[in-house]
Amino acid sequence: MSSNEGASDGSAISIEDQDCLLRAKEIAVNQHFKALVESSDDAIISKNLKGIVTSWNAGAQRLFGYSAEEMIGHSLLKLFPPEKKNEEQFILEKIIAGEKVHHFETVRIHKDNTSLNISVTISPIYDQQGKVIGASKVARDITKRIRRDRTVQQFEALVQSSDDAIIGKSLEGIITSWNRGAASMFGYSAEEMIGQSMLSLLPADRQEEEASILGRLGKGEKIDHFETVRVCKDKRQIEVSVTISPIVDKHGTVIGASKIARDITDRKKAEARLELTSRVFTNTNEAIIIADACGTIIEVNEAFTNISGYRREDVLGNSPTMFRSSRQGPEVLAAMLESLAEHGQYQGELWSRRKNGESYAGYLKVSIVRDAANNIQNYVALFADITSLRIKQEELEHLAHFDALTDLPNRILLSDRLHQAMVLSQRTQKSLAVLYLDLDGFKDINDEHGHNAGDQVLIAISQNMKAALRSVDTLARIGGDEYVVVLADVQGPHQCGLMVEKILRACAEPIVVQDKILQVSASIGVTIYPQDNVDADQLLRHADRAMYEAKQAGKNRYHIFDSALDAEVKALGLQHEKIRQALAANEFFLRYQPKVNMRTGVIIGFEALIRWNHPQLGQLAPDAFLPSIEFHPLSEELGEWVMNAALKQMDAWRIVGLPISVSINIAPRQLQQKDFAQRLAAALEKYPDVHPRDLDLEILETSALQDLHAVSDVIRDCQQCGVRFSVDDFGTGYSSLTYLRHFPAETLKIDRSFVGNMLEDCENLAIVQAIIGLATAFSRDVIAEGVETVEIGEKLLELGCELGQGYGIAKPLLAEEVPDWVANWRSYPSWK
Repeated sequence: MSSNEGASDGSAISIEDQDCLLRAKEIAVNQHFKALVESSDDAIISKNLKGIVTSWNAGAQRLFGYSAEEMIGHSLLKLFPPEKKNEEQFILEKIIAGEKVHHFETVRIHKDNTSLNISVTISPIYDQQGKVIGASKVARDITKRIRRDRTVQQFEALVQSSDDAIIGKSLEGIITSWNRGAASMFGYSAEEMIGQSMLSLLPADRQEEEASILGRLGKGEKIDHFETVRVCKDKRQIEVSVTISPIVDKHGTVIGASKIARDITDRKKAEARLELTSRVFTNTNEAIIIADACGTIIEVNEAFTNISGYRREDVLGNSPTMFRSSRQGPEVLAAMLESLAEHGQYQGELWSRRKNGESYAGYLKVSIVRDAANNIQNYVALFADITSLRIKQEELEHLAHFDALTDLPNRILLSDRLHQAMVLSQRTQKSLAVLYLDLDGFKDINDEHGHNAGDQVLIAISQNMKAALRSVDTLARIGGDEYVVVLADVQGPHQCGLMVEKILRACAEPIVVQDKILQVSASIGVTIYPQDNVDADQLLRHADRAMYEAKQAGKNRYHIFDSALDAEVKALGLQHEKIRQALAANEFFLRYQPKVNMRTGVIIGFEALIRWNHPQLGQLAPDAFLPSIEFHPLSEELGEWVMNAALKQMDAWRIVGLPISVSINIAPRQLQQKDFAQRLAAALEKYPDVHPRDLDLEILETSALQDLHAVSDVIRDCQQCGVRFSVDDFGTGYSSLTYLRHFPAETLKIDRSFVGNMLEDCENLAIVQAIIGLATAFSRDVIAEGVETVEIGEKLLELGCELGQGYGIAKPLLAEEVPDWVANWRSYPSWK
């Protein structure tokens, strides 16, 4: 039977019908598959073996932003970032080999140039003969998942790196997480604690806390900064501050809790210590001052207010120096600072001042508080008021060392001061004088007017003598009408004689007692140390013996123990009379020694040098007569004569067209006159055409050092007149750097004793170098005296000193010789 026959009775399907049915099924499958591809959220893409896109579903468009029209027929490399381009060759090699690439995570670029994290599965596409002709690719966006994973990782790292204990637990109190902070704080590892009850961390007396906490968490409450106690693995109890928060699921249901615990044991101990310190600070009887690193007061206690009278707000922000009392000098503060710098603490007695101005004694302890880096953080001072004890001690010491009637030092204190004065004399190589004094006629006053009148006389005479002495001298009463005076720093027999005469006059002043005028005199014995080179007791005995000689000679006079010194005093008196007569007879005159710039040859001025045209001895240099009047009023008269003579000569030179600068030497006594600046101004007014700047006053370094501040004030007053100042003989007076910094003289003169032999003496050369360096450092001019040879000048120029004077330049000239010398002076070629 044929095929047509089988079809006619419905018992069989023809071949054509079978083909139609198969094609229909194939179309249906393709349409179903296409619908699945198009509806997928994933990107489903096919490409050929050259990487050209052959299909592009809606998921691909949503994922990458490109439409099918934009991608089909184009290379898939369009989606690759530059650093991922090599992946395509790798994938194609896998596909050609018939391999499948499963869940390959990589990065692709969206149409808007943003990066996408994707997971890719790529499978080969075969033809009917089983040959690979392309690939299908399914890509899924995993950007959010990766970000979520990173967030989780960061959160977990944060939790694990925290020093606080961060613990998770269920609503039954079972531990579900345990970070490293918890392990460090409590001593248990995560393996030991996860799955265990939180009760294992609670001490026995706090077990009920957990039930309360879980009950509150069940209601969704948060517990902030709850302070409690927990037990560590080593059974040690620690104080903790706990914050517990409920953990809720996405439906808002509480499913557990997170707990953050911080160990506050050290903080609680510190708070306890601070509270104790605060109670001590508030309630102690000792005053407490706390200052910052700069010494500024930042806190005081109540005891400080009670002792000092200052309120807290009166002193905060101020320096403790506001309490300084005038009863103590700066050496106490200096000693305190030195002790703090060396030892970090200081203790000792000092005087302070209350708010009402009253001084009081305190026992002070100061300590430095440092931070971890050893930097000063604070100063803490504690002190107690010991005024009553100190006053009592001073009263006892005063009674032991001072005469009850006259309040003068007694024999005990005299002995101590005399020994100190002798030690100082040895160190400074300066003399001291010991005077033994007995009143003449005092017994008659006692007998005639009574002992009360006698006591009044002794008190008055003591006050008169004390007023006649210097602050460095000591006046002591050693019994009855006998006194001892110790004169320190005696410059010579003449000064000693002047001071003794002053004491004699003080003793002879009339005294009014009980409406009666009473008068006594004194006999004084004098000995001078170290010329009388014996011990202190023998000095007193020698002075006593000399006092007896004075009484025997007629009273109201003094006698010097050393006959040679006595003769010297008389000789000095005769010398003074001759100088006085020479002034009256106009026997003094001036010579002028040039001062030049050795390098340039410029004449910078002349130094006026006094000479005495003695009738018998001929022309005398200053060394022959000036030392004898150094401390005598004659030095003032002679100094004033020099000043006027120099100004007169300067005016005469100016008239003939020779304006010359002149320097004159000022004696110490002349400089210390109270009205010296006024006398200088008056002398300058006599010669109004002489420029004051052309007058240079030279003062001895040693005289300036005796009272630097007073001399500096005098110099500044004189500089207001326009004159200049130089320091003569610099280097011989042991100046300090403070002297140079504060002394207002413009020029330093290097003493000839250093310059004259500096080429042979290396020590003198070093001194000259040092002085030049100091002058440069302190911006002073420097001039060398004693330039006797060309070689000395060359060396000075090499050292940086250009100004000089000396016989190598010119001897001191008469006034009439100066004009010719000025016209002919030329500097040495080697100096240029």
